[in-house]
Amino acid sequence: MPGLRTSGPLMTRRQFLLAAGAVAVGGAAVAALELLRDWPLAFKAGPTSAPHRTFLSRPDLAPPYIQARVAGGAVAPGLVFLTPANGAGQDGPAIFDDAGELVWMSPGTGQGVTDLRVASYGGKPVLTWWEGSNNGGIGSGEHVVVDSSYRELTRIRAASGRQADLHELQLSPAGTALFFADAAITPSLSAGATPAPWPVMDCAVQEIDLATGLLLFEWHTADHIDIEESVVGAPTGSNAVYDYVHANSIDVDTDGNLIVSARNTSALYKIDRASGEILWRLGGKRSDFAMGPGTTFGFQHDARRQADGTLTLFDDGAGPAPSRAIVLRLDETAMTATLVREYAQPQGLFATSQGNMQVLPNGNVFVGWGSLPHFSEFSADGRLLLDATYTASQSYRDYRFPWVGRPSDAPAIALEHYGGALAVYASWNGATEVATWDVLVGANAAGLSYAASAPRSGFETAILLTTTEPFVAVRGRDASGATLGTSPLLPTT
Repeated sequence: MPGLRTSGPLMTRRQFLLAAGAVAVGGAAVAALELLRDWPLAFKAGPTSAPHRTFLSRPDLAPPYIQARVAGGAVAPGLVFLTPANGAGQDGPAIFDDAGELVWMSPGTGQGVTDLRVASYGGKPVLTWWEGSNNGGIGSGEHVVVDSSYRELTRIRAASGRQADLHELQLSPAGTALFFADAAITPSLSAGATPAPWPVMDCAVQEIDLATGLLLFEWHTADHIDIEESVVGAPTGSNAVYDYVHANSIDVDTDGNLIVSARNTSALYKIDRASGEILWRLGGKRSDFAMGPGTTFGFQHDARRQADGTLTLFDDGAGPAPSRAIVLRLDETAMTATLVREYAQPQGLFATSQGNMQVLPNGNVFVGWGSLPHFSEFSADGRLLLDATYTASQSYRDYRFPWVGRPSDAPAIALEHYGGALAVYASWNGATEVATWDVLVGANAAGLSYAASAPRSGFETAILLTTTEPFVAVRGRDASGATLGTSPLLPTT
């Protein structure tokens, strides 16, 4: 993300033009046009105290500002995917470009959202995210799947009368989905044992056939993980549930079995997909591996088997040690774990929850710092290439993916009057291929003609002109000049 700046102004558009002495009247419109074209970039270099961005053409969107602390280096291709939450703006899935500018954001439903990512569904690229009620960091909801035009294809729901939790979704080439479906249950007891004073949270791994919704596989933490493995204390409230496991990621290992991460036992579990038995534990109180120097982790997230056989995870840490992303080498014969590399932010960030580590196709490592509004990108050898913050409280996971979006709706347009001139604002939520915006004017939709143009500049591009025509529209064109879409008409008066 070289050259990334704070994605937002420190003054209004009108204040900018007034400060520049460029309120456009008559012949001054040309000079004002040049200034207004520079408007989206003019005040990005410094920090901003504004809580979120606003757009005239899309007032329903309120994404956070993004500011880079470190920006310089060969970051990987692609866009940045966040689910900013609990800030002054909207909670919702959002995509940003390498200038920190919004590319797409769902207008939001008022529900919690986590884990926006690119996946494959029916052999085509899609976006998936979890949406629902975030109750105590577990969540009750469903997984949303939309196509490259942002049209909803399906919602993936849990079976057995449960709700999908917020932590994970894995879509397989075989047309199945793996995710968690948690529920509070009364733990089973051996004969003569004293009942516990609280129910426990049972984290169930479910695999669903996407075509039929049928449950293909189910595995319960309450059946396989003892309460004594937990590293968090039991609840004290009268109506509390003991979330003693808090499973948070599922990965399919190279042999087809599953690797499950459990935050509240500080351990990873390899699960035999056929029998449901635990094949090994890594970390925690009952590790089957001898943990080498630097391999011990705590309250971890996002455990993934990589193509080279290593295992990666985000180590939240128990504090005050900083959080980090780590690469481990497991010898499953000698049962030893060795630290290959760690990636830590130089300021020593400590994420109290959430977070992820993504190994990118070029070898770079993208890290989301979970409970902290912060993401970073490192080279494979650990050099910090990008370090950015944003004006929200947190994002469960952060990713970088290639993505081409072609919205099914039309571009958006808004107008402001500056004396005798007209400022036209053009945007198209989710369109990734617009290179140029044209302004069209005329007496009606059939009689529009070209009036002005400007290169796309961020999510919303401003173009200033003078016209006596009664209607105006904007037209988005790609780098080859082909028309991608045209907005509805707006009256100029």
